[in-house]
Amino acid sequence: MIFDVKNETLPREELEKLQLRRLQALCERVYANVPFYRKKFDEKGLKPADIRKLEDVRLLPFTEKQDLRNHYPFGMFAVSRDQIVRIHSSSGTTGKATVVGYTKRDLETWGQLMARSFVAAGATARDMIHNAYGYGLFTGGLGAHYGGETLGAAMVPISGGATRRQVMLLKDFESDVLCCTPSYALFLAESAAEMGIDIRRLPLRIGIFGAEPWTEEMRRDIEAKLGIKAIDIYGLSEVMGPGVAIECEDAQDGLHIQEDHFLAEIIDPDSGEKKAPDEEGELVFTTLTKEGIPLLRYRTRDLTTLNATPCRCGRTTARMRRVTGRSDDMLIIRGVNVFPSQIESILIETEGLTPHYQLIIARQGNMDTLEVQVEVNESMFSDEIKNLQRAESKVTKNIKEFLGVTAKVKLVEPKTIARSEGKAKRIIDKRNEG
Repeated sequence: MIFDVKNETLPREELEKLQLRRLQALCERVYANVPFYRKKFDEKGLKPADIRKLEDVRLLPFTEKQDLRNHYPFGMFAVSRDQIVRIHSSSGTTGKATVVGYTKRDLETWGQLMARSFVAAGATARDMIHNAYGYGLFTGGLGAHYGGETLGAAMVPISGGATRRQVMLLKDFESDVLCCTPSYALFLAESAAEMGIDIRRLPLRIGIFGAEPWTEEMRRDIEAKLGIKAIDIYGLSEVMGPGVAIECEDAQDGLHIQEDHFLAEIIDPDSGEKKAPDEEGELVFTTLTKEGIPLLRYRTRDLTTLNATPCRCGRTTARMRRVTGRSDDMLIIRGVNVFPSQIESILIETEGLTPHYQLIIARQGNMDTLEVQVEVNESMFSDEIKNLQRAESKVTKNIKEFLGVTAKVKLVEPKTIARSEGKAKRIIDKRNEG
């Protein structure tokens, strides 16, 4: 089934005409209303009227996550504050999160695109959707919630945590669709087994999983342990939230991008030059219809390819391959974006700690774990045990409060973390070992 037949099956020529009209209108809007973009245009000697064909998108400036941080909180908004009806925010160091705002129309569009996504995954208005994505400033929970309601499905807004209760509600409510991170889906299966419940015998038939990287092997594991079809969904807060792209249940051959709302490019992450769609590179999005905080050529740092061949499901929108990695050092820990630099800022602000640290990522069962090892200075090393423990607790608390992720903090002796003459090796990823 297709939710929006007209727009999801547009012939490529008509789709590109629509994209061009919306791109031209977008350039006019941001030039008039966003000082950041007006300055970027002027520095390039560029006017909105210079965008005459779709390929001219390459003339436009890139936007990076740091640009949003530099204009925290509302400096990138294109409408007045009284037109913003919701604010979301990603994690960041104190005062430096990325903030996004939505107008009433933005939320309506988001709801429509998430409804499209649910239908692509095989959900219907008759279904009950168990939504275990986190609610709050994170876009996952509310994004999925309003998409399900737009579809007409019954939503169970359980959010994250209370895993044993979630298993009971899956059983008692007989939900049809599960929304959560892939690692949490496996944790639900393990918890159900411990409770003596065979989750495969429940009515659950579809899982829509995103917010963290996962592999085909993990998909097969989820499908075997939960007895469902596992669908990959893609989104990012800066561009909209969940629902930017999703697999279809018919083919599961790449994730359909909502191209009437998002113009996608693949670029070389080093040179910034445009690459052919079938060549791997960094995914870049231009938000064609967003009103609150429209973005030109936003660099996602995600590495993938594009395929514009029509899919056997009937959709004509381009498909992106599952993201294979990133062109920066961002980590995704249980659905939370974490940069080493964010943790470094917290460490530096803590008395007695040095800037020599390592982040060790591992997997315990099906959940990612983060351990932060940081050297103490000589005076702290010779201090009382209770003071060392107090410092560990403080860093643990600050990482949880500012970044939203639980980490194990381990203080180590001076000069025990290996030094490098080149770029320091900050991250040790043990998830694929053994």
